[in-house]
Amino acid sequence: MLSIALMVVDARFSALKPLRSQLGMALMPLYYVAELPVRAWDAIYLQLTSRADLIAENESLRAEALLTKRKLQKLAALTEQNVRLRELLNSSELVDERVLVAELIGVDPNAFTQRILIDKGERDGVFLGQPVLDATGLMGQVVEVLPFSARVLLITDSSHSLPVQINRNGLRAIASGTGSSDWLELRHVGDTADIRVNDIVVSSGLGQRFPAGYPVGRVAAVDRDSSQPFAEVRVEPTAQLNRSRYLLLVFSAESGYGDVLPALSLDSEAVEADAGDDVAPTDAPPPSETPPAAPAAEEQNDAQ
Repeated sequence: MLSIALMVVDARFSALKPLRSQLGMALMPLYYVAELPVRAWDAIYLQLTSRADLIAENESLRAEALLTKRKLQKLAALTEQNVRLRELLNSSELVDERVLVAELIGVDPNAFTQRILIDKGERDGVFLGQPVLDATGLMGQVVEVLPFSARVLLITDSSHSLPVQINRNGLRAIASGTGSSDWLELRHVGDTADIRVNDIVVSSGLGQRFPAGYPVGRVAAVDRDSSQPFAEVRVEPTAQLNRSRYLLLVFSAESGYGDVLPALSLDSEAVEADAGDDVAPTDAPPPSETPPAAPAAEEQNDAQ
């Protein structure tokens, strides 16, 4: 009865709340003492954990971190590849000629040559002498065509030269390769020629091989010697010769379209068909009429 009375008083009037608080403070050390075995066991377990388990866990975490880093590197590579492709597509929109995107699949291991291998060949319409460029400038020309691939001679090869001009004043020169992918040389430039550092060098189109107006490089150094008839002009290529993976093959009127180019032949036939539709056939002879070439043939037979 006393217990029931205390519960009713506590539930209705909260009269025993201070007493309960004082009892909780008095029992707190007992809770701490009761929890000591659990804490002691956890501490002992942590101390007795085997070194092999820690090493295995460390190796597992290290492998997981390595896989995560690999995925991040792959993602970074895909991002850079996407950027390069967007730059390449933007550069293809700026040129008037037809272009074909190719991918670099090999580099000539010979240290004395500057050649690369691309994945487009004769089946794709590639032809000898076809200009090749990347998103930033002129790279070279096709020197060997295979059915499914082609070899490209870079502009920095020691055997390669192309006619160029200074974009600022139109001064013409010949840019020759030096065998190094970092430099070109403008040969036979007069000592008094108007060439300055940071001048843009573009293709002149005079060689009937490279279309005019493509960026070739930027003048990096001009050495003038009064005792020499010609100045030494070094040009840094604008094309990323050692880094570009995706290239553009240019089909221009200056360099010729080659023998096989299905896309261009289809377009030319469509243009001819459109032109034929626009011409009114009022003066055209009927299909059944034969051209008046028979009398000429008879006269030729009589003369023989």
